[in-house]
Amino acid sequence: MTMKARVRTDAMGNITIHMEGGLDYENTIPLRQELNSLATDNPSSTITLDLNGLDFVGSSGIGFFVETIKTLNEKKDQIKLSNVKNEFIRVFKLYDFDAMELLVNEFECDETEMLNMRFGNRRHTFQN
Repeated sequence: MTMKARVRTDAMGNITIHMEGGLDYENTIPLRQELNSLATDNPSSTITLDLNGLDFVGSSGIGFFVETIKTLNEKKDQIKLSNVKNEFIRVFKLYDFDAMELLVNEFECDETEMLNMRFGNRRHTFQN
């Protein structure tokens, strides 16, 4: 099974890798090499792996993938995960890997948090 990865860099220098297709043992070796070179070349950047497009993760591939993430995060927590499907979280637990620690909080700057204070407590939200 093939896997495609699109690499995007934002204005802050953080890198997001959108992964699509299947992750098996054959794909994890080039992925490990690419992640290692990205982490080395961009030591102050956060590298986020967006797993939303992954349809399949092989048992041999997931073990090597988990080992890669753990190895790269030993020095500094530089690798994060995003859009991880529930079935992949369960498989990660089988490999004694807590993916919840690495999940990106996608709503950490929620601008709607204070809307209730501004608008919800009013008796009338319109004027006659």
